[in-house]
Amino acid sequence: MPKLFALKGKIQNYAWGGTHFIPELLGIKSNNIKCAEYWLGAHVNAPSVVSTPNGNQNLDSYLKHNITESLGEKVAEKFGRLSFLFKVLDVHDMLSIQVHPTKIEAEKGFKLENELGIPLTAPHRNYKDDNHKPEIMVALSEFWLLHGFLTEDKLIERLKETPEFADLLSVFKKAGYYGLYKKVMEESSEDTNRILAPLLKRIMPLYLQGKLDKSSPDYWAAKAVDSSEDKNLLDKGIYSIYFFNIVKAEKGEAVFQDAGIPHAYLEGQNMELMANSDNVLRGGLTPKHVDVPELLKHVAFEETIPHVMQGDMQNDGIERIYKTPAPDFELSKIDLKQEQIYQSKTKTAQILIVIEGDAKIVEGDNALKISKGESVFLEAHCKYNISTSSMATIYKATTP
Repeated sequence: MPKLFALKGKIQNYAWGGTHFIPELLGIKSNNIKCAEYWLGAHVNAPSVVSTPNGNQNLDSYLKHNITESLGEKVAEKFGRLSFLFKVLDVHDMLSIQVHPTKIEAEKGFKLENELGIPLTAPHRNYKDDNHKPEIMVALSEFWLLHGFLTEDKLIERLKETPEFADLLSVFKKAGYYGLYKKVMEESSEDTNRILAPLLKRIMPLYLQGKLDKSSPDYWAAKAVDSSEDKNLLDKGIYSIYFFNIVKAEKGEAVFQDAGIPHAYLEGQNMELMANSDNVLRGGLTPKHVDVPELLKHVAFEETIPHVMQGDMQNDGIERIYKTPAPDFELSKIDLKQEQIYQSKTKTAQILIVIEGDAKIVEGDNALKISKGESVFLEAHCKYNISTSSMATIYKATTP
């Protein structure tokens, strides 16, 4: 039986997405529709389609009937499912500020909301499943994001240099990260508007004149309002833009988001790999439900010093592996030149996508030619090699 299959993912048309990057990657017409994410995996909300000798099947259905053969005994026993979800993201407008729960808290929250009879599709539902959602992103372009609280000295400096936040300085000095965040997230919409309106009045003209740098929170606060539908209702998430680290990742650099780290993607394209979950607790910059008491339970109220990863080179400099503490996934980037051959033996399932160039993958008697935007699924316990007629950049997702 073959262990190498062509795989097709699913596009997610969220409002924050762009209209060109993902259609161009996949070689399809955009029709000016916003394409935010391209999912490769077996998540029930948007399972990929795998081409098998018995015809096309949704990957989640295929794995149910071939769990041990596909994942290998160890991973099948530990996770009971494909443990990761692989995505391409095109961030045109900012995503919501969010935090992800730990595995234990996700299990508790999911169980409780089920017992309360809250439908999975309810807009006020916090837990869509019982899993944690650590995630890693590798930039496919210059990429900007918010990532964790500023260090104490930098946050004090930020509050001092932002005149509208003068009263918050004493709150932070007295009550720390928790007290500061709790105060702004629990204040009334009227108070939020009263405090933030002068700030936006001051920075918006500078933004519209192109005088703000992307390393400044003023730029992203102004962009958040400029891209919002209701410009008179100011979002509490604007505070977080000033409280959190603004991180710039260059193409090929990676950032890992663990449970508890508040974050938000701001702009750019990336590859994202995460645990197979859709659990998100939102903290603003969104019209969606924000459950402040639940959010406060899960945020890591501590300073974060961002770690932008370069990855570890392996396999004669062909493969760059971005290692994280997450047991669910491992992401790597394979850069192949003509006459180079990448060889590997799978211990568990792998998903590969070509981002640039073309490649030929050979597994036993099976061979697949894949070009930009095309993907494959490889089962456990197979040997394969990849070659290219010119060059290829391939991203690989697996379970470590």
